[in-house]
Amino acid sequence: MARVYLVLALLLAAFWVYSIVDCAVQSPTRHRGVSKPIWLLIVILLPVVGGILWFVIGRSRASSNRVVFRAPDDDPDFLGRLNTTSDQDERIRRLEEELAALDSEAPDPRERPVDPPADDDSDEESRGSRS
Repeated sequence: MARVYLVLALLLAAFWVYSIVDCAVQSPTRHRGVSKPIWLLIVILLPVVGGILWFVIGRSRASSNRVVFRAPDDDPDFLGRLNTTSDQDERIRRLEEELAALDSEAPDPRERPVDPPADDDSDEESRGSRS
């Protein structure tokens, strides 16, 4: 019989620790009834009863606060915006025109005359001969 009490005590202690951690980790918006610190006090001071109260009364369900995410092909708003790409097309067209205008104004770098490299050695020899 002592083994049963020991196992029961371990299970109740594990439930108590789990309920404390669950209460502490939940965001304050998911606590029903009283505020988060009060729920923590209830769960800590009333080990088993506080945990049961927390799971039955204090903890709100995740489904009530969940945001539903949709894939883009399932979202009618996204699909409706796909047809209105005229602003993007207009901007791309303007940028292409500006680039074409810049290309026509700039001289072609392949057509520049190549300057012969300056010969610095001849200057030094001429200076050296003067002195």
